Amino acid sequence: MPSPVLPFEPISSAAIPEGDRWIAQIKWDGVRMLLYGDQSEIRLVNRRLNERTAQYPEYRELKRLCRAKDVILDGEIIALEQGLPSFHQVMKRDGVRSADRVAPAMRAVPVVYMVFDLLYADGEWILDLPLSERQTRLAELVIPSETLQLVPSVAQGAALYRAIEERGMEGIVCKDLTSRYALGGKDGRWVKIKNDRDLIAVVGGMTLRGNTANALLLGLYREDGQLIYIGHAGTGKLTAADWAEFTAASHPLRQETRPFANRPERWKDAVWLKPVLTVKLKFREWTHHGTLRQPSIQAFVEADAAECTFEL
Repeated sequence: MPSPVLPFEPISSAAIPEGDRWIAQIKWDGVRMLLYGDQSEIRLVNRRLNERTAQYPEYRELKRLCRAKDVILDGEIIALEQGLPSFHQVMKRDGVRSADRVAPAMRAVPVVYMVFDLLYADGEWILDLPLSERQTRLAELVIPSETLQLVPSVAQGAALYRAIEERGMEGIVCKDLTSRYALGGKDGRWVKIKNDRDLIAVVGGMTLRGNTANALLLGLYREDGQLIYIGHAGTGKLTAADWAEFTAASHPLRQETRPFANRPERWKDAVWLKPVLTVKLKFREWTHHGTLRQPSIQAFVEADAAECTFEL
């Protein structure tokens, strides 16, 4: 089985591509995951090449998932909340780090692997096949179940976008049916059109209520390497237990100096932190002051803080 590879990524677009060679798929707001499987083992590796096999025991046996003797699948692992994909919920599974918490997390948060591409099958790479042929082979090989589904493709991108907009879902991805799969690539052969506005930001500080954090001070890096304050967030998906856990974890990161190049509006009450933690946010829009309007915390994520830039 080949070593883990970097997946192909879509670029952002405001326009939905039109024409016979384009298909559209739902953007699921989950965790991007490649599955590497053969007769002896299965490995799950995320887009940053971090292994997540232990977190998802649902995918232990290749024969239950696929008719190939070995395979590399590309897709997203999702969890639902009130019938819709929830990034916060899936992070409850993805964030498990101790073996004794895996079984309870499985019971509490069922997941589904939404598969949309095939990179390797029966001993050969198929990256150079057009997407249309890869999709045909994928449909022949994958065995759908409660925990694994194929992502449907539709020709009417505008209609699909209207449907996800009505349901408050994240967006769509449009893909060129003639395109090959470029490992580690990112270009206009795949484009994402987002309904939600979201980003991953760096945590550079916090405010406290009593001894517990109640809001995060957030930033993005500029081209010159300076961390720029973009707003604070205290609402969203984090529970009281999450805030308590974050407060405890923040102690070794506390520092006297402000990590932001500009001064946050809450700087007098702030506890400054070494800018290494990252968090996924949803927000309404950018203000003319360069800050986020109504940011909402979705979950802490594992990301390289240096990559959290204004080039989104």
